[in-house]
Amino acid sequence: MDPRRHVPRTDVVLADPRLVRARELLGAALVKEAVARAQELARSGVISPASVADTAADSLPRIAATLTPVINATGVLVHTNLGRAPLSAAARDAVLAAAGCTDVEFDLASGKRSRRGAGALAALARAVPAAGAVHVVNNNAAALALAATALAAGREIIVSRGELIEIGDGFRLPDLLASTGARLREVGTTNRTALADYRQAIGADTAFILKVHPSNYVIEGFTAAVGVRELASLGVLVVGDIGSGLLTPNRALPDEPDADSWLRAGAGLVTASGDKLLGGPQAGLLLGQQETVTRLARHPLARALRVDKLTLAALEATLTGPATPVSQALAAPWPAITGRAEALAERLASAGVDCQARPADAAVGGGGGPGVRLPSAALSLPEQLAAGLRSGAAVRRGDVPAVVGRIEDGRLLLDLRAVAPADDEQLADAVLAAAGCSR
Repeated sequence: MDPRRHVPRTDVVLADPRLVRARELLGAALVKEAVARAQELARSGVISPASVADTAADSLPRIAATLTPVINATGVLVHTNLGRAPLSAAARDAVLAAAGCTDVEFDLASGKRSRRGAGALAALARAVPAAGAVHVVNNNAAALALAATALAAGREIIVSRGELIEIGDGFRLPDLLASTGARLREVGTTNRTALADYRQAIGADTAFILKVHPSNYVIEGFTAAVGVRELASLGVLVVGDIGSGLLTPNRALPDEPDADSWLRAGAGLVTASGDKLLGGPQAGLLLGQQETVTRLARHPLARALRVDKLTLAALEATLTGPATPVSQALAAPWPAITGRAEALAERLASAGVDCQARPADAAVGGGGGPGVRLPSAALSLPEQLAAGLRSGAAVRRGDVPAVVGRIEDGRLLLDLRAVAPADDEQLADAVLAAAGCSR
């Protein structure tokens, strides 16, 4: 008799208690797809018909989404491909609390409509004392697009040629600004721009001067640039894009511009990202003169760019809560990182893994601290473990998180500066699973 006739019917498999619970958690579609795949394996003889329910249950994800938790061991603290800044525990709790119905735009005391995200906006205003007003949109590109649309449509934006940046995935700042209907007036050269270049370009059609922090590259040698304070002396609105989201000075990054300092130097508006050095959710922060920020917040485009309740909750908790994972990683002392690497290497080597601790250099990433090298330490492993750590069987089952490192000189390096100490145990378990060693 054809063994395929013994493959159990779909309704019989779905009656398995494990799959019944899974349907409540994950939805019927995901569970049915898992059952269909298991039935096909049985029909092709890969598994026995009696194993269909077990195989289907084992293949199900733990959540109803394809995003996989990852330990960032690349040595890049703010890694765009890995979701940029990891949220603090306080921010994650705030997101969970806001996931249901919440008073995002409602005053519980009066029973009337209130300002949307008032708590998050107040926290942002407190974090940047020099800002007369603040507003939040969905990312920094949106913040710049809103500023250009509301302030410069049909008019000119003066910008240095050395600051017409391109960032990841081919995104070019000039293309964004031109799409708003504004005209770019480029001044200076790639490596040198003087105050006189800006002064000569100012005319009746000038909407504002744009100062952009070239946050993902460094120009060295015969160079010249004009600071915000000098630009503000020209009597034209200065809009500053600091990109990386540093709100106040940070001793670990002395050359990184911050919003409060640029506003005190005379910028009328500063835009920044929320999910980089600030360590919060994806958001575009607008900080500056009350009249200017209010004008942007009331523009029709602002409605299309507004953030949701989860972003507002995470942003407020980031601003008012404890130090974020990004700030902790920046401040982590090198001897402590080295000690962790040595302890992990000893443990893994004793389990039979080819592993040594070695010094390494980490980077800020996310368009912050270009050229800054952060002393770190890493686990050096065989390169062939990289694939298993990213997507091996244990990762697919959800037994361990995925781990992403970097390859140097034919070895896989797991840099610990961006790895929270609390994740060291999971990191070790993931390496042991990828290497096929018992824990």
